[in-house]
Amino acid sequence: MAVIVKLGGSLAAAGTLRRWLAVVLAQGGGRCIIVPGGGDFAAGVRAAQHRLGFSDRTAHRMALLAMQQYALLLAEQAPALRPCEDDAQITAALAEGGIALWLPSRMVEADPAVAESWDVTSDSLAAWLAHRLGAARLVLVKSAPAPSPPLSPERLAALGLVDPAFPAYAARAGIPVAYCGPGEAARLAEQIGLG
Repeated sequence: MAVIVKLGGSLAAAGTLRRWLAVVLAQGGGRCIIVPGGGDFAAGVRAAQHRLGFSDRTAHRMALLAMQQYALLLAEQAPALRPCEDDAQITAALAEGGIALWLPSRMVEADPAVAESWDVTSDSLAAWLAHRLGAARLVLVKSAPAPSPPLSPERLAALGLVDPAFPAYAARAGIPVAYCGPGEAARLAEQIGLG
């Protein structure tokens, strides 16, 4: 079964993105689906919305495109990744032993149940995708250190490490959620291996 690996946008700014990608490339063939964060691209949307006053609906759609921009960065850094816009492309990439790189706009915009709000960011969308695809687990990779266990989606949200909607999306997915912070590449490899 597939493992969703959400690579936070902050990893690029932290200078650790290549290390995390190396783990996924070494361990994830045929099993990993990467969900890109929004990083600086999403921060630009937030700043522009504050300055220009456009709606949350427009900001949400622009933030999805920010995730896609980050995905393009990931694809350049790791050309072996297979950009995928829908379920069929993801399934085909994994079946061929590849690593799927999710481009979220088409799928998310087609689901009116996804709230067009800053309460739903790439973390919640990773859980949304996990539910949709019946993934085995979700691993969040972030530049913020992992808090001490026990971890739960609710605690991660309370600490501001994930968005407010994440606990509900994670509960709907009904799968284990792991968190990897700086220096935890071995933990990521272990989580991918558990499938």
